[in-house]
Amino acid sequence: MRFSDRSGFDLTPNRLSRLVQAKRRAGASLIDLTQSNPTEAGLSAAPDVLAALTDPRSLRYQPDARGLVAAREAVAGDFARRGHALDADRILLTASTSEAYGFLFKLLCDPGDTVLVPRPSYPLFEFLARLENVRTAFYDLDYDGEWHVSIEKLAAAIPERARAIVVVNPNNPTGQFLKRDEAEAIEALCAARSLALISDEVFADYAFGDDPRRVTSLARDGAALSFALGGLSKSCALPQLKLGWIAVTGPPAPRQSALERLEIIADSYLSVGTPVQHAAAGLLARLPELQDPVQSRVQANRGALQRAVHGSAVTLLGSEGGWCAILKMPRTVSEEDRVLGLLERHDVLVHPGFFFDFPSEAYLVLSLLPPEEVFSRGISLLIKNVK
Repeated sequence: MRFSDRSGFDLTPNRLSRLVQAKRRAGASLIDLTQSNPTEAGLSAAPDVLAALTDPRSLRYQPDARGLVAAREAVAGDFARRGHALDADRILLTASTSEAYGFLFKLLCDPGDTVLVPRPSYPLFEFLARLENVRTAFYDLDYDGEWHVSIEKLAAAIPERARAIVVVNPNNPTGQFLKRDEAEAIEALCAARSLALISDEVFADYAFGDDPRRVTSLARDGAALSFALGGLSKSCALPQLKLGWIAVTGPPAPRQSALERLEIIADSYLSVGTPVQHAAAGLLARLPELQDPVQSRVQANRGALQRAVHGSAVTLLGSEGGWCAILKMPRTVSEEDRVLGLLERHDVLVHPGFFFDFPSEAYLVLSLLPPEEVFSRGISLLIKNVK
């Protein structure tokens, strides 16, 4: 049987995956510092959150390609909370941010076209793009104590068949927020090169502090056709309730064409569940209650990490937000050997930097979501065994 090349991924487990599987089969209790699901890290929402899914209207099938008006108005209200006034008609609902990317790649790209994605970043773009017969090209983020986008490097990285630039604001795992001058320069570059701008803002509420230089969202009518993405998975720490969204902004003519085409794409799938759409307004109204435990956990674990690395050979890289931390390690052993050694000898699981496409060694990436006592035990073992 012949299958599509789009799904021809190499499914061979790597050394780390094989060791994790072996440890779990042997009944080992792993100190998992890669856990990125709040509901698996002791941060489950109050049970009454589920009551929002019991609206009797959910028993009626009410297909609306862009999403139910009330749900889109709730999302528009959330953008307004962040200082961006949008009409609900500019918002389209999806079942997830991943699906939002799929819709946008269908909208913008023909087979063989390219989207630019940041490096380092979460290793999902290549898979999502390939499933749409689209290629990815990297543009590198710079670090000098703070992460930056070099507009010159970005411009130089744009290939001939580029169709869009993806920014992640804040980036995962670096925690880098776009600054106003960076955002304006990227918008101008996109307009000049006839590229769309896709802004993934799922972690936008999880900043470590205020900074007037930052752009909170690209949901604004700038020079380029732009798409701002979000969803309940991160904003409400509810990954099990599948609801994402796309806000479409930019010059009127391409913006309207994009909305019309997206509506056809969405109408071909109608993938968003009715219960979560009816629940959206109530869930977004509870953002502080849902986000505060996550914020507290992340801040506490980052503080513990800062104290643990102080005076050691390990450097905690600067970050402005998100749920991850990056450690720069001595280059005495490879990332792979260090990660395998931690897991083999101490049952501590962390991500190597190459998982996030760091262009050089040696880095480790840790989730800041695990329970505080688990996290502290894991980083203590990590730091003590640095060679």
